[in-house]
Amino acid sequence: MPDFSRIFAALKPVMAEEEGRLAVQKDTSSEYSLVTKGPSPFPQHKGQPMWFGAVKLGRAYVSFHLMPLYMSPTLEKEISLALKKRMQGKTCFNFKSVPDEELLADLKKLTAACAAAWEKRSHLSATIG
Repeated sequence: MPDFSRIFAALKPVMAEEEGRLAVQKDTSSEYSLVTKGPSPFPQHKGQPMWFGAVKLGRAYVSFHLMPLYMSPTLEKEISLALKKRMQGKTCFNFKSVPDEELLADLKKLTAACAAAWEKRSHLSATIG
């Protein structure tokens, strides 16, 4: 059985690179998630921060979620072929082994593009009022 804690440890820093633009919602040994620092600009979030993404240790794999992919179809062009092979749905990538350096680089690039897209749309600094 794979050591999912090693996979989690490899993926968490990729998401953590965006801590400067986002706020940590959860930081445990099995989940690391980021949200916007301010309230969401969308009324359905009722003034709460908007969920950006997470790394979650599961039973069968470690998942890497990026919500901006759901909200902006143009970001799909940023997904490498190697990452597409690990896609589950529109916003999740599953890992059963520690990703190699190339795959980690692809994931870093995609995560940065997602954060930049939200920053461009003012989702990261949104305020209600």
